[in-house]
Amino acid sequence: MKQPQCLCQICTCGRHRCPHNPTRIYDYGGESSLMTEYVDKYPLYGNVPPAQSLRPKQEYQAHGGKMEGITTFRSDYVPYNVANRPIRVQEEYKPRAGDIDLGTTYRRDYNAHKINPVIIVKPVDRKYIREGKLNTIPTYQADYRTWEVQRREPNKMENTYHPPTEKFGNATTFQDAYFPRELSLRKSFKPTVVTKLSDQPFISVTSHRSDYVPHQLEPKSKLSKEEYRPNSQPFVDTTTHRCDFRGLVGELPKSFKPEPSKVELKAHFGGLTEFRDRFQPWAVSLPEVRKGKEYVPPTGNMDLNSTTHLDYIPHDINPVALMRPVEKSRRNNAPFQENTTMRDSFQAWDTYRPEIVKKYQEIPKASGKFDDMTTFRAHYIPHSIVPTQSCKPPKMSLSSSAPFEDGTMYRTEYTPKKQEICPATYPSPPGYVFVSTDSRGHKFFRRVTPDVNKVAHANGNHVPKEIAVMS
Repeated sequence: MKQPQCLCQICTCGRHRCPHNPTRIYDYGGESSLMTEYVDKYPLYGNVPPAQSLRPKQEYQAHGGKMEGITTFRSDYVPYNVANRPIRVQEEYKPRAGDIDLGTTYRRDYNAHKINPVIIVKPVDRKYIREGKLNTIPTYQADYRTWEVQRREPNKMENTYHPPTEKFGNATTFQDAYFPRELSLRKSFKPTVVTKLSDQPFISVTSHRSDYVPHQLEPKSKLSKEEYRPNSQPFVDTTTHRCDFRGLVGELPKSFKPEPSKVELKAHFGGLTEFRDRFQPWAVSLPEVRKGKEYVPPTGNMDLNSTTHLDYIPHDINPVALMRPVEKSRRNNAPFQENTTMRDSFQAWDTYRPEIVKKYQEIPKASGKFDDMTTFRAHYIPHSIVPTQSCKPPKMSLSSSAPFEDGTMYRTEYTPKKQEICPATYPSPPGYVFVSTDSRGHKFFRRVTPDVNKVAHANGNHVPKEIAVMS
């Protein structure tokens, strides 16, 4: 008996594979044959225990001795004498002697030129006015033709609504099934709370009262404040801007904004809009007012006594006396001194507004018109352009009277070969019988001797000898 083969093994072209299922939907309880290259080449070993780790176990080792309170900072710390940082005295500003030379290279080497107004090269805008009438009909409106479209009949089943004949009473299931009853008190199974009063007096001695030792406080040290020493020199409020600022007299810029003109319309506004012309008011009926059901109070009396009211026993409790000592108010009867450091040391100065320091204009203004003649305009020399001669050969068609040789190596040396058909292309490969399908989705077939009656049929359908395959 030959061993069955899978469809992957029967295939000779390498294009046919069995569908691999992600889950075992074809598992019927039998053993699954895992046909892989790894299982065939590598044998299965016995139960090999894992290697034991030689790493030492991390166990906490407690120290038996007493812990010292000395740290590295305490043992190695050396205190130093800290002194105040010295104050750096700022040097006094000394202005340089002499005048500033304001002459530049541009003023020394610039040559003034007379300039003529530039001629505008832009062409004059011409407005083309057409006398014909504008056609405002669009293409869609001119070419569109309306069609007579018949309305489709709906395929929806008719569901006629039949309103109820009886009047809706607004009564719920709770209202129909509920019957009001009088409240009856339940018997309480809670045990009675009886306070057991002690005959012995209360001992108010605590550990704080017995172990507390009063100590006398040391007098509080007072820090002496430094006396304020005001500056004897007056305040100098002259800045660099006031010293070096020179005011230049100039004209205010003129505004190029056009003057606003009022647009007045002589025609009177009609006050008609599209909404007023097309809106059609219609009468609206007010919604019906729904009357609520009258409240009917329940019969009988309601018992307002609760379990707390019935079982509560009041006790006479005295307020707890505070053991906290009485605070003594410390009041200072000395008169208030309203003299401050600001009042004693502050000296009012006579201030006045200094005049603005201005310098005379040292740079003279230029006289005459500005010359816009540039270096490019003055030294430019126009030259005539000579076109470069092309060295490209002319395009000419080459014609030959000899016939074209169309013989190639493929035509002379090609030998046609018979193409074999892969048996896996058929739904049932010829010469094989289907056996079973495993849980992975593999189809197994067993090879048998071919029978001519099964391959060729009476209706003329037979297995083709050659099939054209496109590569």
